[in-house]
Amino acid sequence: MNNPRTASPERLRGPRERGQGGRGGRGESGGHGEDDGGWGGNGGAGSGEGPAPYLPPSGQPVRLVVWAIHLALPMAGLWLLLTRPRLNAVLRDNVGHFWLIIAVAGVNVVLGTMIGQASARRADARLLLVSLVFLSSAGFFLIHGLTTPKVILQGPNYGFELSQPVGLLIASMFAFASALPLNERVAQAVLKAQIRLRGGLVLLLAGWGVASLLPDLTPLGGRPPAHGAGLGGLEALGVALYAAAAAMMFQLHRRRPSAMLISLLTAYALLAEATVAGMSHFNWHLSWWLWHLLLAVAFLFVAYSAYLQFRQEGSSAGLFDSVALAATVQRLRGEYEAALEELVGHLRRRADTPSGGGSRVPVATRLAGKFGLTEGQAAVLDRAGEALADEREVSERLAALVDMGNRARVGMPEDELLTRGLERVRRAYGDVRVGLISGGRVTLDSGVYGPQDFPGDGPVRLGGTVVHPLTVRGRLAGALTVPVGRTRQDEALAATLASQLSISLENTRLYQELSTLFRQYMSPDVAKSLLADPRTAALGGELVELTALFADLKGFTSYSERVAPGEIVEMLNRYHSAAVPIVLGNGGTIVQFVGDALLALFNAPARQADHAVAAARTALAMQEAAEEIAAGTPGYPRFRIGVNTGVALVGNIGSPELRGFNAMGDCVNVAARLEGIAEPGTVVIGQSTLDLIGPGAKVRPLGELALKGRERPVHAYVLSALR
Repeated sequence: MNNPRTASPERLRGPRERGQGGRGGRGESGGHGEDDGGWGGNGGAGSGEGPAPYLPPSGQPVRLVVWAIHLALPMAGLWLLLTRPRLNAVLRDNVGHFWLIIAVAGVNVVLGTMIGQASARRADARLLLVSLVFLSSAGFFLIHGLTTPKVILQGPNYGFELSQPVGLLIASMFAFASALPLNERVAQAVLKAQIRLRGGLVLLLAGWGVASLLPDLTPLGGRPPAHGAGLGGLEALGVALYAAAAAMMFQLHRRRPSAMLISLLTAYALLAEATVAGMSHFNWHLSWWLWHLLLAVAFLFVAYSAYLQFRQEGSSAGLFDSVALAATVQRLRGEYEAALEELVGHLRRRADTPSGGGSRVPVATRLAGKFGLTEGQAAVLDRAGEALADEREVSERLAALVDMGNRARVGMPEDELLTRGLERVRRAYGDVRVGLISGGRVTLDSGVYGPQDFPGDGPVRLGGTVVHPLTVRGRLAGALTVPVGRTRQDEALAATLASQLSISLENTRLYQELSTLFRQYMSPDVAKSLLADPRTAALGGELVELTALFADLKGFTSYSERVAPGEIVEMLNRYHSAAVPIVLGNGGTIVQFVGDALLALFNAPARQADHAVAAARTALAMQEAAEEIAAGTPGYPRFRIGVNTGVALVGNIGSPELRGFNAMGDCVNVAARLEGIAEPGTVVIGQSTLDLIGPGAKVRPLGELALKGRERPVHAYVLSALR
């Protein structure tokens, strides 16, 4: 007898599900936790407590120290200039100052406009606020440049002195708001107010500019004092807001590493330093030029980072996505995943999306237009989608193989294996067909095949399909047709499917043979246990509370003397054919037949909560069935049955060469003795069985009986019915 075979399909690597975060760029949010903690009242999802945030290379201690030193150098230079007046030289260049401001402000306006467009495209409140940081500082910086003395105006005025401090203060408020973890409700409120915010900023800049450029129209057009003009200490508020914004941006950068985020928080830090440097009021001295330089560096640093990212990505569509709110990032991620799934689905179906005019636009091209991708990025997307489609296909086919192996379980009929198993296989492999051998031939849609059609037991290619032989014990048992695949692994996977199906088919037939053999010679519960776990056949046993049922035919010996052996066998088979279904139907396990007697156990090996009631019900039903048989054949002996409950040793008893499932113990012996004193057609039960049945048993007491082999008497009862 062959042993069941097992298969180990070729290991093919499937697609990995990645959770790592991005480093900025298009829609990357990082996989290390949410960045927004739900500030601003109800409706926000907090980040919660979790593992320590990931510290990117730019946040590692050494690089962090180097970054801090670079930011501290301007402040050190300012301190040196202010404490060493002779070093704080005067550098007056009105025209150069004018054009420097115009150029830097122009770059800043372009940058703010681009971030504003990204805000509109992504519907993101944080990007809107960041754009206002750049636009407000650029606008007031421009007014500061336009009021440069001896260029448009003849001399300095309050507009020249105050434009940049006011612009930096207003920008600091936007910067602080942009760094807050805005929840959805607050973010929507900010977006709804964007027209008012932008319009108010434009009106403020226009009014400030007119008032600064028209002499004597307002106090802004007046001449400032010789020691300069300031905001009376409000600059400190701006410094604090910039510092807080930079700190919050750094925490966001730790959770969501991005070059654009690090450049933005650096710009906030530089704007804070520019505010500090501007408080010195030493016009045209080096310390005064320092805050101009800090402003220029802050703006140009962000512009340069955006340029580098543009060079890397080849598109401006997602330059600032890494700065967006967590909700925006999650939405973008979902859109990109859905787009990729769409691409993969179309690639797997080998179909393009129809377009107008009868033309057909490839899916990758359409997605490139939707997300603003370049031609090169669209080509990469197409290749990535095709690779992912191949990986998905391989994974699904491997999963189908595993499912096919799982379905080849004990007791599954062959037709069920092929029907249910092939449903899952067809979803992964396509139109798979199976035919089993009949009359030495296998008939399929593609033709009729015999052993000679598969040289070397290998597959046969016919057009767009491949026919694989199915073998059982080395002989042709059927054939399998699989559509020709498109990946490198398809041929191997199809062969593995044929091998797995052959193994499943062989195991199913082998289990069926074993099951048929076992079930004809032992109880179904014992057969199932052995087929599922052959170790249950080991010698030994366990103590189990059970109910034993002994039954034999009273008068069998005298009947055997009167009739021929054939009639004896016919009589026994009639009685046992009636008794066995009753025992099995009530969950009992028939342990042995000994001539005209049988022993059945309840609660072993299969557990039953009501084993005493089940045994009593079985005994009464057996007597009722036996009465019908005896009534039709006068002279037949009658059943007498004994039932008793107790603890017994249940297990495999015998030798390594020959063993059997049985039960040993006093309760089993008492059941045999009770059967021996029972009258034909009656059921006698012990006290322990009656106690478990309870008041539902209708009995007639027999009193205390002295049974053979026992020192103590046994209380016994004749059971006539169960209520």
